[in-house]
Amino acid sequence: MTLEKARQLLGTQASFGGGYNRNAARLILTEVAREHGQAAADALIRELGLDQIFGFTTGKAQ
Repeated sequence: MTLEKARQLLGTQASFGGGYNRNAARLILTEVAREHGQAAADALIRELGLDQIFGFTTGKAQ
């Protein structure tokens, strides 16, 4: 998955919020971390504010 595609998917999940969307976002971030490294996943968390929306933390696998 490209980072741009992940950004689009995570943006959609963030706009809806909720538990199911949190799980979907976590799966997307796991895929990003596997393919592009944890730094890329952390950057997306910060960029999209997923720490505030879903309570994700940077620096560890979701």
